Amino acid sequence: MQQKTDLEIAREAQLIPISQIAQSAGILEDELIPFGNKKAKVSLSLLRRMKDNADAKLILVSAINPTPAGEGKTTISIGLADALKRCGQKVCLALREPSLGPVFGMKGGAAGGGYAQVIPMADINLHFTGDIHAVTAANNLLCALVDNHIQHGNELNIDPRRIAIKRCMDINDRQLRFITCGLGGRANGMPREDGFDITAASEVMAVLCLASDLHDLKERLARIKVAYTFDERPVTAGELKAAGAMAVLLKDAVKPNLVQTLEQTPCLMHGGPFANIAHGCNSYIATNMAMHLADYVVTEAGFGADLGAEKFLDIKCRQTGLWPDAAVIVVTVRALKSHGGKPKETLNEPDEDAVIRGMQNLDKHIENLKDFYGLPVTVAINRFSSDSPEEIALVQKLCRAKGVTAVTADVWEKGGEGGIALAKEVMRIAKKGTPKHPYELTDDIPTKIEKLARKIYGASEVHYSAGVSKTIETLSRNGYAHLPICVAKTQYSLSHDPKLIGRPSGFIFTVRNIKLSAGAGFIVVLAGDMMTMPGLPKNPAAEQITIDDEGRIEGLF
Repeated sequence: MQQKTDLEIAREAQLIPISQIAQSAGILEDELIPFGNKKAKVSLSLLRRMKDNADAKLILVSAINPTPAGEGKTTISIGLADALKRCGQKVCLALREPSLGPVFGMKGGAAGGGYAQVIPMADINLHFTGDIHAVTAANNLLCALVDNHIQHGNELNIDPRRIAIKRCMDINDRQLRFITCGLGGRANGMPREDGFDITAASEVMAVLCLASDLHDLKERLARIKVAYTFDERPVTAGELKAAGAMAVLLKDAVKPNLVQTLEQTPCLMHGGPFANIAHGCNSYIATNMAMHLADYVVTEAGFGADLGAEKFLDIKCRQTGLWPDAAVIVVTVRALKSHGGKPKETLNEPDEDAVIRGMQNLDKHIENLKDFYGLPVTVAINRFSSDSPEEIALVQKLCRAKGVTAVTADVWEKGGEGGIALAKEVMRIAKKGTPKHPYELTDDIPTKIEKLARKIYGASEVHYSAGVSKTIETLSRNGYAHLPICVAKTQYSLSHDPKLIGRPSGFIFTVRNIKLSAGAGFIVVLAGDMMTMPGLPKNPAAEQITIDDEGRIEGLF
């Protein structure tokens, strides 16, 4: 029998009204803002009502460095939440919402898969409740106000050559990375070089995801650095009187979205920063709400643990006071063989030697989370039908040698039932510890970068491209050296080079550029060839997506 697609499974799902999901989670009727019968927003008044300290156990799901074989981190997160519910726990998921860029590009959707999905899957992967469009509008309003200020006299003495914020859109479009704008005469503005970021990489998205409430959102928006003056003084959105209007555009987007899994577990899905070019975590507001509503909160951080988990722990946790009780590292046998150098077309063939070689990547992620962050760790083996019992047993044996338990999970095929063993292991090890970090906030900027590069990535040294040292000096002189760093690098390797799979060592970590995200509260470090506006692949997913005459979407995955 032909296997059903994720979209077919989602389409056949029996949803219960979102008002019932809210009621089961402890959300009051007047705190719910329905978007039809399948999704809703939750008012921030819930947090004002629940003033007591949240004591839920927070479970962070991460993964090894992604491979063409796939790992299934979001699928495992959803399946784990459903499994914890089956074990009698009150559970809430806290996930990011998808960007249209990957949906129509190469990666696809971000609502899980198989029988471990959040629904309505098609709505979530497309426009959802309009949050990302609101972030796009707020960001581009700020850009328009910068150019308008220059057009009408430039009282703040902004240097048009040093405008630090780009326009954005939620579609992969390499053609817009670098543009020339303001052509056509004085009435059309000042000619200058500009460019677009994808919305998920914008600072406004990061601000939305790290803000604690509407007041904090406005203050963070006001701190966004938009440009430098001719005498190198930073100019902020607050000085342009932009923060109020931006907050108005974000007034609904700041409220988390409530949806449900196929097994009716509540999920607060909110915010969508990428982990390879941004900080890669769902919103703090949604996580905080979930912590007040549940006994266990399952959240995921994007890509490998060297990206999403590192930024969750070093940025989000430092700013909010959160700290996980346990971490789950998702792997597949196929992905381990891929890190072991086995070609994609042969990954279904048993190859224990390739598994052993690929385990080096997993080993490093285990060491990082256990040793540098002090977290209890378990490994989730996302099982594929092609996995041999011997290969699975080998992974479990190698994990035991690292002091962690590896548990198989069949949540794609079986939903929560297939994740019960994983849920029991998570409950066994979950224990709040004292936060540890690979660098201190009091370290200077180069020291932070070097500690992260050496300890977490395994580099031997750091190289800075021309001009980066001067930028570091300027940031330090202007009082920003105390901020954490947010490294934008490839997700495919522990290094900055996507070709260096497995566990590379002795490499030189290359820093190409550095920029300030003062509103978000971190310094972005651009490494290698990482771009903040992705491009489409040769055969983008968009080519397979359509809608029939009855309005049913096809080809979405």
